[in-house]
Amino acid sequence: MFEFELHAREGRARTASFTTPHGTVQTPMFMPVGTQGSVKGISPQELKDIGSQMILGNTYHLMLRPGPELVAAHGGLPGFTAYPGPFLTDSGGFQVMSLGHMRKITEEGVTFKSHLDGSKVLLTPERSMAVQEALGADVIMAFDECPPFPAEPEYIRRSLERTVRWLERCEAARTRRDQALFAIVQGGIHPELRELSLEKTLPFGTLGFAIGGLAVGESKEEMFPAVAFTAERLPEHKPRYLMGVGHPEDLIAGIALGVDMFDCVYPTRTGRFGYALTDRGRLNMNSSAPRQQLEPIDPDCDCYACRHYTRAYLAHLVRAEEMLAPRMLSLHNLRYLHRLVERARLAIARGEFSAWALTWAEQYFPKGIPDWFRGAVEQGQRSMHHVSEAT
Repeated sequence: MFEFELHAREGRARTASFTTPHGTVQTPMFMPVGTQGSVKGISPQELKDIGSQMILGNTYHLMLRPGPELVAAHGGLPGFTAYPGPFLTDSGGFQVMSLGHMRKITEEGVTFKSHLDGSKVLLTPERSMAVQEALGADVIMAFDECPPFPAEPEYIRRSLERTVRWLERCEAARTRRDQALFAIVQGGIHPELRELSLEKTLPFGTLGFAIGGLAVGESKEEMFPAVAFTAERLPEHKPRYLMGVGHPEDLIAGIALGVDMFDCVYPTRTGRFGYALTDRGRLNMNSSAPRQQLEPIDPDCDCYACRHYTRAYLAHLVRAEEMLAPRMLSLHNLRYLHRLVERARLAIARGEFSAWALTWAEQYFPKGIPDWFRGAVEQGQRSMHHVSEAT
């Protein structure tokens, strides 16, 4: 039912096929975020047309509205949303951090004050598994706590140990074997805590592993050593998922370090704010320059916006606050990230990834490639002394 087959590698960067009940996806891949069961402003057909492979749903938000029972009545998220491909659902663990002012953590679980009506909602490992089973995603995440940044090391240690105990309860509670459970490695930016989390998490042998607790406020200079440390110690023949990461430069650095899966609201949120992603950085469609430019956002892009509209027209839509503007910019930004990982896969297959990554970065960082990015690419090329063969 689930299979992860490696195809090519250059250093730690690798390509693979990940087979799920709703289809086979190619990695590395970027996953659009559909928090409410919808990628904001983009239809399922458009998602397919731009090369989306797997969509995220949000356990916490869908639990509150419309409720897992209604989603289950549609046969799960594919039937509910009319997106026929694979889904991944988070566990609610990110909301433990993002809604920190509206929740209380105990050993039993997390009590939230609903952001919809103020009612109290208890989310436990068992409840998270039950909701995710009703949502019917192909990949489900273990219930965890994503600690904030900064946090005291002692707090992170207690949190990750509780996350391991919750993982054990998730394993005991789940009843569906047509869903792949991914465990989440925590530990913040501290190598010794990452090591502790790995030591306690890897023995569960879940079908995939996620790197959690990053991109929550730390600098890239702090984040990527933690990514490198964790990714090289995860099992070689299982998918690795870096949660909540989706800036273009982060995807390439993560791929260099052996990450297979990424997700983030960044492309759609950036589109709604009037920005378009390109190989030369973000293009501000709110500024004056695009208003007179008759070329597309990106002449190499094959998205609907780039094939049909000029920058001047899209900038006009932004100024006029027309609904089409955020839709087209979001569509382009998602396609840009899909094209980026497609190019990365091709470069890995050709054995040219590191050279391609640095050439891309020369354009993207006109003031000079940052040390953290160059370091990630170079570290990804070095021998993998710590690759884990854990199963």
